[in-house]
Amino acid sequence: MKPGDRRDRRFLILHGFENRRPREHWQWWLADQLRLRGEQVLYPQLPSPSSPALDEWLTVLHGELAQLGDGERVVVAHSCGVALWLLAAAELHPEERVDRVALVAPPGLAAFVPACRAFLPVGIDRSAVLAASRQRPIAISSDNDPNCSEGLDEVRSVYIEPLGLDEVVIPGAGHLSSSDGFGPWPEMLGWCLGEEPDWQAKAAGARTTL
Repeated sequence: MKPGDRRDRRFLILHGFENRRPREHWQWWLADQLRLRGEQVLYPQLPSPSSPALDEWLTVLHGELAQLGDGERVVVAHSCGVALWLLAAAELHPEERVDRVALVAPPGLAAFVPACRAFLPVGIDRSAVLAASRQRPIAISSDNDPNCSEGLDEVRSVYIEPLGLDEVVIPGAGHLSSSDGFGPWPEMLGWCLGEEPDWQAKAAGARTTL
């Protein structure tokens, strides 16, 4: 792709609970790799990640969406950031809607400890979630996520089925975090750039948690 051929495109990366954007996390790596390719990336540090306030996170989210511009708009969320996006969907204005969304490691309901109880993804409007992006959101999860005590059955009953999300399962990938082997994640980079990645390619390198 020649420099003049690049489509106006921006990415918004949303981290989760207790995440202070460590360099070893795949989201940091993803932001770095996209920027190296000349892409425009917003990767905000959300306030008070160890004791988040939903209204504060929503305020930041709306502010970041306002900066995504009019080209292709792509959101990549992890863990509690998934819940943030889903809860925000019902209140998004038409101009805030995006093109594509990847929701990585959606947490089980028991993972919402008192410090982040307000983020519980309950009562979410399916039509609002689907209307918030031009393409159907993709949910990427694992079959042994310690933050989803009921396993894939819970992911499907809380997220996939009621919200109409597309599903990708990466076996043995834990919470799809840096401690699970997800520092560099070429497949996610490929998806961001509009490719059709082989999501299972990462499974062999993921650390299995017992």
